[in-house]
Amino acid sequence: MADIVASSAAARASGRTSLHKVMQRKSTIAFLMALPLILMIFILVAYPAGYAIWLSMLNKSMTKFVGFGNFDFLFKRATFWEIVLQSCIFAITAVIFKAIIGFVVAHFVNNIPTKGQRKWRGMLLVPWVIPAAMSTLSWLWLFDPSYSAFNWIFVHLGLPKISWLGEAGWARFSVILVNVWIGAPFFLIMYLAALKSVPEQLYEAASIDGATWWQRIWFVTLPMMRNIIAITILFSTIVTFANFDIVRVLTAGGPLTATHVFATWAFKVGIESGDIPLGATVSLFMVPILAVAATFILRDISKRGSEV
Repeated sequence: MADIVASSAAARASGRTSLHKVMQRKSTIAFLMALPLILMIFILVAYPAGYAIWLSMLNKSMTKFVGFGNFDFLFKRATFWEIVLQSCIFAITAVIFKAIIGFVVAHFVNNIPTKGQRKWRGMLLVPWVIPAAMSTLSWLWLFDPSYSAFNWIFVHLGLPKISWLGEAGWARFSVILVNVWIGAPFFLIMYLAALKSVPEQLYEAASIDGATWWQRIWFVTLPMMRNIIAITILFSTIVTFANFDIVRVLTAGGPLTATHVFATWAFKVGIESGDIPLGATVSLFMVPILAVAATFILRDISKRGSEV
């Protein structure tokens, strides 16, 4: 009897020791701490994504399984490929301009004395902090065909009025302009933080070697900021591709379908036209495009990390 009790106590002690060892592992602790976030991501992202995939395989009345019929239907429509092209042009152009403007302005702000940087950072972040729909309404007034502030200035300068939202080319330009105005401060604050982390000794060494301003930017600043630049561009590309409020408020996809992107056209097809499965199908086409972009960017980051 004593041997049985002793062996039972030893087993419990061994179990507690094993559990203690497991809990001491950093990977286990990290997983347990991240578990609430993992569950939240599953509830808010994985489940809706899975449900969207299921919806895309149903007919318009959602009573019959049609497989890839909705995809085949979209592939045969010229309007769909127009939306794909417009979405890519909109996202790529807006991200490039946001990255360039953010990089340039971040350097100007970084060169301002520390005491004066706070107010400049606060003022330059205003476009990004204000809700996009609200600021887009202000831009809508600026582009108004009858009372446009821009056209008022053009008239006083002897220039012709521009139909900002009535012509396809100018409507696309207007949508990209508003997106750049709202999104550039995000690049600014990210790049400014990256610039603060670049050791000053590197610039001093480059100056001693006779490097010009442009050479210091190219051979010191950019290599030290490449990872931050890549992550910022990836995040902005995802957000820009999924943009809805700017296009919806400013042009509602018009004139005709000239400014529609994936999100607005999915809303028009799925909600306004009552074909929810087809709308879900449209929205799913963002996934492969963003997956390819994320793969290239993240692979480049991991490659540079392994080289370091």
